Amino acid sequence: MKWQNAIIDFQLFLKIERGLSQNTIDSYSRDIEKLILFITNNSINISPISIDESIVQQFIYHISKEINARSQARIISGLRSFFDYLVFENYRETNPTEIIEAPKIGLKLPDTLTEDEINSLITAIDLSKANGERNRCILETMYSCGLRVSELITLKISDLFFDEGLIRVIGKGNKQRFIPIHYKAQKMISLYINQTRCMIKPAKGHDDILFLNRRGKSLTRQMIFIILKDLGNLIDLQKKISPHTLRHSFATHLLKNGADLRAIQQMLGHESITTTEVYVHLDKSYLKEVVEKFHPRK
Repeated sequence: MKWQNAIIDFQLFLKIERGLSQNTIDSYSRDIEKLILFITNNSINISPISIDESIVQQFIYHISKEINARSQARIISGLRSFFDYLVFENYRETNPTEIIEAPKIGLKLPDTLTEDEINSLITAIDLSKANGERNRCILETMYSCGLRVSELITLKISDLFFDEGLIRVIGKGNKQRFIPIHYKAQKMISLYINQTRCMIKPAKGHDDILFLNRRGKSLTRQMIFIILKDLGNLIDLQKKISPHTLRHSFATHLLKNGADLRAIQQMLGHESITTTEVYVHLDKSYLKEVVEKFHPRK
């Protein structure tokens, strides 16, 4: 089996069997390609079937000089999934990454904004500019619903169920969930649709996409990053900001104001509650309040 054939088969498996997003599949593929590049540069003639632990270990040692521990751990995880697939398909008997330990990495707490900082970002948007209403709508929607950037740019008009106070989101693994949307965000979206979006002719295949650029196409992930970065600079925000910052802020503020962790998990679309539990580390006062409120000895 050749490396490229193995990658193609693995990609199909990730897409069809595991239902992963294209971004995740591309990430896994890049991890394997890094290993292939190392093998090629060192003139090692070996296939994905015959590669052993020693070669993989050499590769990990090589990349450890260039990347941080978190990136190393991610690459090892990607390679482990690839070789697990080959074992599952009976191409191999063992996984050469089994004895390789990923570097220990500490808990990385997500960056968050205060409520005042979020209000400052939204207020800083110049509504007199062509995309002002749209950009205000984007920020309000991300913060109101805790959306991933991929979920935001693919949001459709047909996903809006304002009579029920909900929006439908297609998340990771093509999984559908319904999220409550704040009335302020509903009002801004309706205003954007009726006064701004109606002036743009959607490109073919983009008729139902909610947020459009001036050419009538859906926005890119990079465009959302740029919008946020420019607003952060405008208000002299001394924090790194990204679409995920608004998502983290959404969850943290809900938790701080007494929301149930399970409810937050459902709204964020986390498969495991352990993923959501990172927000407890952001606001330890939550644990104290839970004990004081629910313990029988209160």
